[in-house]
Amino acid sequence: MGLTRLAALHGVATSFSPSAGVTVPVPEGTVVAVLAALGVDAATPEAVREALAAAESAAGSRLLPATVVVWTGEPLPPALTALPPGTELTVRPEEPAAAPPPPMRVPPGGTVPAVSGPGGAVPGQEGGGRDGGGAVPGQEGGGRDGGGAVPGQEGGGRDGGGAVPGQEGAGRHGGAAPAPHAPATPGWWTEPPLGVHRLTVRTPGGPAATCTLVVAPARVPQPPVRTHGFLVQLYSLLSARSWGMGDLGDLADLASWSGRSLGAGFVQINPLHAAVLGTPTDPSPYRPSSRRFPDPVHLHIESVPEYGHAPDPAALDELRHRAAELSDAVLNKGALIDRDAVWALKRQALGLLVGVPLTPGRRAAYCDFLAEQGQALEDHALWCALAEVHGSDWHTWPAGLRDPRSKETARARAELLDRVDFHCRLAWLTDTQLAAAQRAAKDAGMAVGIVHDLAVGVHPGGADTWAQQDAFAHGMSVGAPPDAFNARGQDWGLPPWRPDALAASGYAPYRGLLRGLLAHAGALRIDHVMGLFRLWWVPEGHPPTEGTYVSHDAEAMLAVLVLEAHRAGAVVIGEDLGTVEPGVREALARRGVLGTSVLWFERDWSGTGRPLAPEQWREDCLATATTHDLPSTAARLTGDHVTLRHRLGLLTRPLAEERTEDGADTAEWLGLLSRLGLLPEGGDDEEAAVRAVHRFLLRTPARMAGVWLPDTIGDRRPQNLPGTWDQYPNWRLPIADAEGRPVTLEELAASPRLHRLMEVLRPAQEPPGTRTAPPGERRS
Repeated sequence: MGLTRLAALHGVATSFSPSAGVTVPVPEGTVVAVLAALGVDAATPEAVREALAAAESAAGSRLLPATVVVWTGEPLPPALTALPPGTELTVRPEEPAAAPPPPMRVPPGGTVPAVSGPGGAVPGQEGGGRDGGGAVPGQEGGGRDGGGAVPGQEGGGRDGGGAVPGQEGAGRHGGAAPAPHAPATPGWWTEPPLGVHRLTVRTPGGPAATCTLVVAPARVPQPPVRTHGFLVQLYSLLSARSWGMGDLGDLADLASWSGRSLGAGFVQINPLHAAVLGTPTDPSPYRPSSRRFPDPVHLHIESVPEYGHAPDPAALDELRHRAAELSDAVLNKGALIDRDAVWALKRQALGLLVGVPLTPGRRAAYCDFLAEQGQALEDHALWCALAEVHGSDWHTWPAGLRDPRSKETARARAELLDRVDFHCRLAWLTDTQLAAAQRAAKDAGMAVGIVHDLAVGVHPGGADTWAQQDAFAHGMSVGAPPDAFNARGQDWGLPPWRPDALAASGYAPYRGLLRGLLAHAGALRIDHVMGLFRLWWVPEGHPPTEGTYVSHDAEAMLAVLVLEAHRAGAVVIGEDLGTVEPGVREALARRGVLGTSVLWFERDWSGTGRPLAPEQWREDCLATATTHDLPSTAARLTGDHVTLRHRLGLLTRPLAEERTEDGADTAEWLGLLSRLGLLPEGGDDEEAAVRAVHRFLLRTPARMAGVWLPDTIGDRRPQNLPGTWDQYPNWRLPIADAEGRPVTLEELAASPRLHRLMEVLRPAQEPPGTRTAPPGERRS
């Protein structure tokens, strides 16, 4: 019991429930290892007793939890309403220049206890706050998704392996619960401005206590109108001017064209996080070196202002010619997208462009960027410079360089100053093109604009783990537990953040990450958004089956997210596919975070099991027919995805059995589409069935409807096939038509099939031809 109690005090689960009515104990060795990663010695019974005594003493004497959250317009949390009479509260604002509000004092008689906020408490955090007592965190919910990904393939298998979404209970398709009657804010409370502050309280005759105070709006911004848009993996979208893979120039062009000509309201892309340097580079966008800074491989070279002033234009022309050969190989000769070859050319070109002196205005803008990014950018650029010399895993560097604050690292920074400035400059150039893409989207009339994507974690040897070593749990990896669909569980090879370290820092790494991503985003998609609540930790050297859940202070994580999204004016979309612990979707909806609903998974799982009628779908979601981890709609309708998995040896049952079940599933959906009058052409026409699927999405109340861009031209190949590593070219395929022929952005824009599909999504009040389109593309 001592170890169980100690684990509970630190948010570590000692059991989990992979399915309803099933509880699985966590191995004791796992609990001990996870506690050790959190700085708690539990290796012996005596160590457990000492650690438990220390933890209980700290909890018993703690006047406040590590973080207190105040939602504007809602009752104060129990941590404040329970303060004794005469307590003085002082707030030190987030902004140093801001005048602090006057001290507050709890009057005699105290405060009338506040009811819980709208919809109830965050799952596993009764009473609010990680250390506020109540439920033992991380022991109440089910597993994640299933599927059979290999280690290091984030997202692999999450959906394609067959995890049944939405089986966790009531509330799956409903909105937030209605708010109970809230008492007025007590007269002694003067609400600080929105932000992350430091709160100090002093009780009469007692010691002072301090904590982080997060004051956040009640909800994130919402899409201004119901809208539709494209989902695309940017690297796969080549244009006639690309250097072997899609880039930020292509993104801006896609947004401008689709917003103006098709009435699209957004373009959602894959994570653009900085990849780990070295050859070969991991092509997955979900295992980056840094989530904080973008990868300059996405730069459109000719759009860099210094391009026209390079002292050696012939050298640039030669690089452009070689880049055109890369593109030609991908588009016309069956080659895969070669990120390493693309970066080799762009790195040389950027080396020439960085040598061009900046104009006074450009120099001032660059200096402003350096000042805004501060130490975080300097650390990232220094890691890049050191990786060029010592390799991309900082654990193998000379001992002195493994510490970003050591004397040896300071000396290396001075020696590598030119390379550090080079990587800072690339971060700035990429930032300016990200801003240009969002500006192009808004100028085209998009309601939302560019939807950026936040991966679950980072590579263990990359820039983020080097620069923020205290924030990560070393020797641990994030994954997924075993469940009915994947008895082996999953290990994604991504070290998790330490919840205690985040809280102690006032969530500084998390806040910096969000601010960077939201700076030029109309919306942010959060991959595996359930990770804001808890993550499955796998100790190094252990199989995924021997992991356990570790809980975050979900109230604080949500509050920081809502605060930063509010400041950026950005929508937030959570990827909540798969098995989700009870209450999580409701907690997210309560704060305005949209969910993700994929057509093939939307069934009445708690009842008949049949496809959900469109009016039964939830409103607060992005509705789509597929994702980057799933078969394209054409492949789903034709059964090609089953054939592909059979060819690669991924099926666990005979081919005939798989085809029968898949065909019955598809037929059931096609039957519903026909009964609703959405498939007048009949189910034998694959292109017509794709249109019918999207007509169905428009029938739902979903705030956003996403169209997988390859679906517009009948592409049948998935961008990522969960459960594979080198058997399939994950993350390296260009968008192609139904015959597998790669298609450029220019050809996409002129595709009759694309325009036939997009007319389905045209607003009812907008007659064809209202929006502009180049000659030959406009349909009457």
